[in-house]
Amino acid sequence: MDLENQNRVKDAADKFGAENVVVLLGAAEAEAAGLAAETVTAGDPTFAGPLAGVGLGLSVFHVTEEEMKEQFDEAVYDEQVGMMEMVLDCDEIAEEMADIRSEFCKYL
Repeated sequence: MDLENQNRVKDAADKFGAENVVVLLGAAEAEAAGLAAETVTAGDPTFAGPLAGVGLGLSVFHVTEEEMKEQFDEAVYDEQVGMMEMVLDCDEIAEEMADIRSEFCKYL
Protein backbone atom coordinates (compact mmCIF):
# COMPACT_ATOMS: atom_id res chain seq x y z
CA MET A 1 0.00 0.00 0.00
CA ASP A 2 1.53 3.29 -1.06
CA LEU A 3 2.17 6.13 1.36
CA GLU A 4 -0.68 8.28 0.08
CA ASN A 5 -3.24 5.50 0.62
CA GLN A 6 -1.80 4.77 4.06
CA ASN A 7 -2.32 8.42 4.92
CA ARG A 8 -5.91 8.34 3.62
CA VAL A 9 -6.72 5.25 5.70
CA LYS A 10 -5.13 6.76 8.82
CA ASP A 11 -7.05 10.03 8.31
CA ALA A 12 -10.35 8.15 7.88
CA ALA A 13 -9.72 6.11 11.04
CA ASP A 14 -8.88 9.29 12.96
CA LYS A 15 -11.89 11.18 11.62
CA PHE A 16 -14.58 8.48 11.81
CA GLY A 17 -13.13 6.11 14.41
CA ALA A 18 -11.36 2.87 13.55
CA GLU A 19 -14.45 0.86 14.49
CA ASN A 20 -16.37 2.63 11.69
CA VAL A 21 -13.87 2.08 8.86
CA VAL A 22 -13.78 -0.95 6.57
CA VAL A 23 -10.98 -1.31 4.05
CA LEU A 24 -11.87 -3.02 0.79
CA LEU A 25 -8.93 -4.35 -1.21
CA GLY A 26 -8.69 -5.50 -4.81
CA ALA A 27 -5.11 -6.76 -5.15
CA ALA A 28 -4.64 -9.48 -7.75
CA GLU A 29 -2.47 -11.75 -5.59
CA ALA A 30 -2.93 -13.11 -2.08
CA GLU A 31 0.51 -11.93 -0.97
CA ALA A 32 -0.14 -8.34 -2.10
CA ALA A 33 -3.60 -8.35 -0.51
CA GLY A 34 -2.13 -9.76 2.70
CA LEU A 35 0.55 -7.08 2.85
CA ALA A 36 -2.03 -4.32 2.40
CA ALA A 37 -4.33 -5.97 4.95
CA GLU A 38 -1.51 -6.26 7.46
CA THR A 39 -0.67 -2.60 6.89
CA VAL A 40 -4.16 -1.38 7.87
CA THR A 41 -4.49 -3.78 10.80
CA ALA A 42 -1.07 -4.25 12.43
CA GLY A 43 0.85 -1.36 10.86
CA ASP A 44 3.16 -1.04 7.87
CA PRO A 45 5.46 -4.08 8.04
CA THR A 46 8.07 -2.23 5.94
CA PHE A 47 8.14 0.62 8.48
CA ALA A 48 8.12 3.09 5.60
CA GLY A 49 4.81 4.92 5.77
CA PRO A 50 2.38 6.77 8.00
CA LEU A 51 1.13 3.44 9.39
CA ALA A 52 4.60 2.25 10.45
CA GLY A 53 4.12 0.96 13.98
CA VAL A 54 0.45 2.05 13.96
CA GLY A 55 -1.85 -0.92 14.60
CA LEU A 56 -5.28 0.36 13.61
CA GLY A 57 -6.93 -3.07 13.75
CA LEU A 58 -9.31 -2.09 10.96
CA SER A 59 -11.78 -4.47 9.36
CA VAL A 60 -10.35 -5.47 6.01
CA PHE A 61 -11.79 -7.53 3.16
CA HIS A 62 -11.02 -8.36 -0.46
CA VAL A 63 -13.65 -7.53 -3.04
CA THR A 64 -13.81 -11.19 -4.16
CA GLU A 65 -14.69 -12.57 -0.73
CA GLU A 66 -18.20 -13.96 -0.52
CA GLU A 67 -19.31 -11.66 2.31
CA MET A 68 -18.30 -8.69 0.17
CA LYS A 69 -19.77 -9.98 -3.09
CA GLU A 70 -23.15 -10.17 -1.36
CA GLN A 71 -23.00 -6.41 -0.72
CA PHE A 72 -22.97 -5.49 -4.41
CA ASP A 73 -25.61 -5.48 -7.10
CA GLU A 74 -24.86 -8.69 -9.01
CA ALA A 75 -24.82 -7.01 -12.44
CA VAL A 76 -22.46 -4.28 -11.28
CA TYR A 77 -20.16 -6.82 -9.63
CA ASP A 78 -20.07 -8.98 -12.75
CA GLU A 79 -19.31 -5.96 -14.93
CA GLN A 80 -16.58 -4.54 -12.68
CA VAL A 81 -14.99 -7.61 -11.10
CA GLY A 82 -16.34 -10.71 -12.83
CA MET A 83 -13.62 -11.05 -15.48
CA MET A 84 -10.80 -10.62 -12.98
CA GLU A 85 -12.41 -13.06 -10.59
CA MET A 86 -12.03 -15.77 -13.24
CA VAL A 87 -8.23 -15.43 -13.29
CA LEU A 88 -7.57 -14.77 -9.60
CA ASP A 89 -6.95 -17.44 -7.00
CA CYS A 90 -9.93 -16.28 -4.92
CA ASP A 91 -9.63 -19.13 -2.41
CA GLU A 92 -6.01 -18.25 -1.66
CA ILE A 93 -6.91 -14.56 -1.33
CA ALA A 94 -9.83 -15.34 0.99
CA GLU A 95 -7.61 -17.55 3.15
CA GLU A 96 -4.98 -14.82 3.41
CA MET A 97 -7.62 -12.24 4.37
CA ALA A 98 -9.13 -14.55 6.99
CA ASP A 99 -5.68 -15.16 8.50
CA ILE A 100 -4.95 -11.44 8.75
CA ARG A 101 -8.39 -10.68 10.23
CA SER A 102 -8.09 -13.41 12.85
CA GLU A 103 -4.64 -12.23 13.90
CA PHE A 104 -4.88 -8.44 13.74
CA CYS A 105 -8.44 -7.10 13.32
CA LYS A 106 -9.98 -5.48 16.37
CA TYR A 107 -13.31 -4.59 14.72
CA LEU A 108 -15.38 -7.19 12.91
